[in-house]
Amino acid sequence: MKKVLVIASLVFLASGGVVQAAGDAEAGKTKSAVCAACHGMDGNSGANPVWPKLAGQHPSYITKQLIDFKEGKRTDTTMAPMAVPLSDADIADLAAYFSAQTRTVGVAAEDKVAAGEQLYRAGNAESGVAACTACHGPTGSGNPQSNFPALSGQGAAYTVKALKDFRSGARTNDAGRMMGDVASKLTDAEIEAVASYIEGLH
Repeated sequence: MKKVLVIASLVFLASGGVVQAAGDAEAGKTKSAVCAACHGMDGNSGANPVWPKLAGQHPSYITKQLIDFKEGKRTDTTMAPMAVPLSDADIADLAAYFSAQTRTVGVAAEDKVAAGEQLYRAGNAESGVAACTACHGPTGSGNPQSNFPALSGQGAAYTVKALKDFRSGARTNDAGRMMGDVASKLTDAEIEAVASYIEGLH
């Protein structure tokens, strides 16, 4: 837990360079038309559960992810070519638009609620997994100052993919390898449980 808090403090001090000037949400709405096929017009996805919901996400987090895709720090065969042509203004406008939308919340699977809540709120002391609340908050609202994303209502399929990508090292754009460290200690069953719990969290 102390390690997580120390890294969180360092991220907070270093995160100033990630946050850019506020974008124009109206301009972002127009520019988001190309994003709608995967993420939905309002950023709530739906066509494919493995695509993330962007609605209600912190603009600084959306900005960082788009820049990381553009610069190759985060890889995805679909997102990379979409991000490369974006200007700084495009990224800021898209972040402003999607962050202003309201995220829909799903329902956690009944057979995964207890295990998922335990992991989210208390972690797993035996395996050294820190509680998700330390960075993402009790309601999953995240921490924009430290650029920790909002998780509330995020689709379980996407969260499963993200955690497994962090665990395998396929995704490494997390500050200080915090998520890679957490995910490396999670079993498949734990990932499924906490992802389901997050989908219904609000």
